[in-house]
Amino acid sequence: MFRSTSLYIGIFSIFVSFFSFLNVIYSYYFQFHLNLKAYLITLVISLILGILFILIQKKELLKITLYEKLFIIVFGFFYFPFLISITYYFSIYNLSFLNSFFESVSGFTGTGFSIITNVNSIDDSLIIWRSTSQWLGGLYFLFSLILLLESFNIKLKNFLTSFISFNLYEIKKQFLKILILYTVLTLLILILLYLSNLRLFDSYNLSLTIISSGGFLPNNSLDKILINENQKIVVSFTMLISFFSLYTLYNLFFFKKNINLFQEDILLLLYLIFLIFITYIFFNKYYDYNSIFFALTSTLAGIGISPPDTYEDLSIFFLFILIIGGGFFSTGSGFKFLKFFILTKYSFNVLLSIARPKHV
Repeated sequence: MFRSTSLYIGIFSIFVSFFSFLNVIYSYYFQFHLNLKAYLITLVISLILGILFILIQKKELLKITLYEKLFIIVFGFFYFPFLISITYYFSIYNLSFLNSFFESVSGFTGTGFSIITNVNSIDDSLIIWRSTSQWLGGLYFLFSLILLLESFNIKLKNFLTSFISFNLYEIKKQFLKILILYTVLTLLILILLYLSNLRLFDSYNLSLTIISSGGFLPNNSLDKILINENQKIVVSFTMLISFFSLYTLYNLFFFKKNINLFQEDILLLLYLIFLIFITYIFFNKYYDYNSIFFALTSTLAGIGISPPDTYEDLSIFFLFILIIGGGFFSTGSGFKFLKFFILTKYSFNVLLSIARPKHV
């Protein structure tokens, strides 16, 4: 079972080693030598394991079963946080293995919980490593969706998209498309944040956090990062990128008219407009709407970053929005809008069939 899926484990292990190498370069350039050993250890271990996993893959594989797909997904959510935790464990901050693994799992799953109470007390290279763990986790989540799509029923496949091939031989090609789209969107967010006069360091970390719907910040307080209202508005709109489907940009850029997934994008847009309309009518009179809009986009994308002036009396409202979540091919958390739409449509059909049965 393991040999048939080891290729993908190996590829993501190489990704971990690649980002470890970037942190080594960053540490050398800015003279953050304290945690250099931790990045080198992670680089060597992840690179060796990645090469081994790629080499032991089963040649001429004809089919990957559902159990093998489930295995690689479950295994990955334990294995990759373990690789990421190596850096925390060998850092100068004397973190236990349990705390190191907790921090890496939180980042990889985009949860955002942290054992680091004072972010300003750690060096910049480790802050970048925390953000990187979120980016890798978001990419792995999207890859998991592609891997499982072949197991869905044909009606759901047709409803989702005609862009993604369900041919087993095309999985590598589809993963490459995901990687390119994911990277391009990350760079787009980075550029937009930097143009809003955010520090390049903060822009880079926030771009990794936003695209993956993570919750880590490069500073203890958000108001130390966003110093004016224009920056808050720009961040609000960039957070919507992880709310919509990853393939929205592809659809718009190439003018794909026959892609069924675009139907969900339109529904997501209508859902967003409805929420903006409701919040503006009921909340604008009593609250600063820029902060409300910031909280709304952060909740929709499942990022969980709160504005400095958080309104606790509206928590239950944002909680319900968070439950629905973003699009199917997005890193936004929650129940997912598409699932909610399908469930609602199915429920109404069942109620109608009971109220007006065809046969009595």
